[in-house]
Amino acid sequence: MTWLNTVFVLLATFLAVFWEAAFQGIRHVLGAQIDLLPPLMVYAALSTGLSTVCLVAVLGGLWFDSLSANPLGVTVLPLFLVGLALFVNRELILQDQMFAQFVLGLAASAAAPVMTLLLLLTTGHKPLFGWGSVWQLLVMSAGGALATPIFFELFGWLQRTLVHVPVAEISFRPDREIRRGR
Repeated sequence: MTWLNTVFVLLATFLAVFWEAAFQGIRHVLGAQIDLLPPLMVYAALSTGLSTVCLVAVLGGLWFDSLSANPLGVTVLPLFLVGLALFVNRELILQDQMFAQFVLGLAASAAAPVMTLLLLLTTGHKPLFGWGSVWQLLVMSAGGALATPIFFELFGWLQRTLVHVPVAEISFRPDREIRRGR
């Protein structure tokens, strides 16, 4: 876990929020916009430290809310709770398995919007909610589930390509001769 990995994740968070706001093609075709912040939170919780999880939740939530109709800061708590739940249990999760990444992305992409909706309803806001919201939740969950293994592969490739891995040195030198005898 290097600082470069944190920079990669925060840059991807910014680009994901920008992509969701700028490109409306998927929204027009499917009737719902795929949210890429929960899959990024899954990656951050399983592969980085708690500080990166907090940064992705706060910055990603604020960036997302500033470009949406949500009140500022309402997305921060659901993203943080998803990330914290995964971070605390990451030793028990098979994070290298693509199926586990898919399922975690599905769960996170379903839980974050539901928690955001509950938070909006408990604070007295009147969000647009109806039967079409179920379709939107299904599309967001499926899109997040597909995006999560892609993020793991992308960040793994960036790590292998750009981050120097120190070579483990052994104490035994092969050019040294050991004399044994009486």
